[in-house]
Amino acid sequence: MSILIYLIPIALTLGLVGLVAFFWAMRNGQFEDLDGAAHRMLRDDEDEI
Repeated sequence: MSILIYLIPIALTLGLVGLVAFFWAMRNGQFEDLDGAAHRMLRDDEDEI
């Protein structure tokens, strides 16, 4: 049971880091154009060269 003294703060810290990373990505516009990358992957750009 003494291992919980270490595991609970580690789990809370990792969760907080993940939450901060998610809000950072939201603020920097990482989720603005979700369909753009999928459409660019299918487009044939070799003809433009």
